Amino acid sequence: MTPLFAALMLAMHVAPIWYSLPLIVSISLVYSATRHEEAGPILRHALRLGLWITGFMAVVFALLYWLSSGL
Repeated sequence: MTPLFAALMLAMHVAPIWYSLPLIVSISLVYSATRHEEAGPILRHALRLGLWITGFMAVVFALLYWLSSGL
């Protein structure tokens, strides 16, 4: 098995939920940078916003999972 083929096989098994991680980080940082000018407040606000987005996604996931299990 070539290394390229092994890397492609590994990439096929990555859960799609991991694609949300760079989106959450980038959205949090950009939004926080529009609200603050210094690095400290930007990072603190980005962390809080990232946690809020992650929690919201978890609640929506749990709700959809609950609704789909009843079908």
